[in-house]
Amino acid sequence: MKQILLVAAGYIVIVFPLALIWHLGLFKEKYHSFGYFSGEPNIPVGLMTIAIQGLALACIYPYFHTGSGGFVRSFQFVSLIGVFFWTSHVLALVAKQNVPNAPAFIVMETGYLVMQFAFTALLLGAVYRGVEQ
Repeated sequence: MKQILLVAAGYIVIVFPLALIWHLGLFKEKYHSFGYFSGEPNIPVGLMTIAIQGLALACIYPYFHTGSGGFVRSFQFVSLIGVFFWTSHVLALVAKQNVPNAPAFIVMETGYLVMQFAFTALLLGAVYRGVEQ
């Protein structure tokens, strides 16, 4: 239970600021040009979404077994989850609505998700280092 809470909290601490900086700071105008935002973003709902994601990932990870351990296992896990998340988040948005300059949007969101899940893999590997699974 300790590891689950650490991962869930760590995910929030890592991903929420990254999302704010990336989407509402560095590339805000670009995301507006993609039509990513309809009106103003709802920050509390965004935080709640990230908290739920963190808790879900933290609960699923202990059941993921590949025969590998440590950081290898954590990167395998986030690669699988990341591809699922990428298709449901990035590709689904492009499929559901007309995104101006869709290739640029796909590249930018892919870059963001690679960072998000690379940090998540490092977090998982660190929290579960030396823990029997």
